[in-house]
Amino acid sequence: MENRSTRRSGQALLVWGLLVVAANLRASLTGVGPLLDQVQGDLGLVPAVAGLLNALPLLAFAALSPLVPRLAARWGPERLLGGALVVLTTGIAVRWVPTASALFAGSVLIGSGIAVGNVLLPSLIKRDFPTRVGLLTGAYATVMGGVAAVASGVAVPIGAVAPGGWSTALGSWGLLALVAVLLWLPQLRRAPQPAPQAKRGHRLPWGSGLAWAVTAFLGLQSLGFYVVVTWLPELLQDNGVSAARAGWLLFLLQAVALLTSLAVPGALRWARDQRALAASCSAVLLLGYLGLLLAPGRALWWSVVLGLGGGACLVLALAFLGLRAQDATGAGALSAMAQSIGYLLAAVGPVLFGLLHTVSSGWRAPLALVCLAAAAQTVVALVAGRGTVRSDDGRAPGRVPPASERAPSSG
Repeated sequence: MENRSTRRSGQALLVWGLLVVAANLRASLTGVGPLLDQVQGDLGLVPAVAGLLNALPLLAFAALSPLVPRLAARWGPERLLGGALVVLTTGIAVRWVPTASALFAGSVLIGSGIAVGNVLLPSLIKRDFPTRVGLLTGAYATVMGGVAAVASGVAVPIGAVAPGGWSTALGSWGLLALVAVLLWLPQLRRAPQPAPQAKRGHRLPWGSGLAWAVTAFLGLQSLGFYVVVTWLPELLQDNGVSAARAGWLLFLLQAVALLTSLAVPGALRWARDQRALAASCSAVLLLGYLGLLLAPGRALWWSVVLGLGGGACLVLALAFLGLRAQDATGAGALSAMAQSIGYLLAAVGPVLFGLLHTVSSGWRAPLALVCLAAAAQTVVALVAGRGTVRSDDGRAPGRVPPASERAPSSG
């Protein structure tokens, strides 16, 4: 009885740790967009360069994600994640300094820390909670989205009243990262040695068409999200919306996404596969982008529509990393591949969007870009929503799990 109680306490502590880590995976990024106009004015940044503020973390995701499985096999995923949280906290602190060099350097460190968390969370969930992949993925996506929404909404008000203005608004999220470091310390003390299969199973599934479909779905979804959180406030301000209201509209979008994400785990549990769900939610995103393109004056409505589609697509993209894998090692390998290539694709979005805005002196051309991305995502969803990724030689990258762990019944 005591061992069972201790085990349950340990699992509860792990779940809390994972959720607090998830709370830090977007807040330091989504708070940038509402402040971008002030940052550009104070530092003299042109739109394409300003787009790098959220593109640099994505490039860090792309560069580091393939290395995470190998590093986790060497040091253990718990210790690696703990180190990543320290890097993330340092990056936010560096970005508190109101200079362009500190802002960009901090963004790289932030991206490096988040990259590790992005890859390891799906793998840890698949390893420790194999029959609750959909539920816990929905929970961590909800926490991640909720805190990200708050970060967008309070960015301008904090910047208006806090000493240091926008730099304090960006740097204050280091306190939440520090809390995550402290809550993760118990996992460092009890971190297990990496299993032998983890040392053999770091090969990424480059030869799998399904893995490429999952990668494309995650990348296109992320491209749209990071374009929105970077540029939507400025787009709205150019259409007569105040900076504070634009920030709260971005908050509304993410709050709706948060509510939508709560419904997805139930759909994952009962659906035979996720093709129809993923395609329909991607089509909702396309509708929202088309709305901003054709009727920008109805920004309130399109924010709600984008939240409806975006929240579901985020949970699906994250869940695919576990549902399409056969075990924790496979989930880690698929996660590394999908997030490496996917975030490389996503990193192009904010920069290209800003460049198109500069070249065309308007928003129609850049909005057409995200419409095309959403249309492509709708097509890719029909492939990414079903099947199991296998290793290059056709065998599972580790043991064959029992039926209760296999996708999609693990949702």
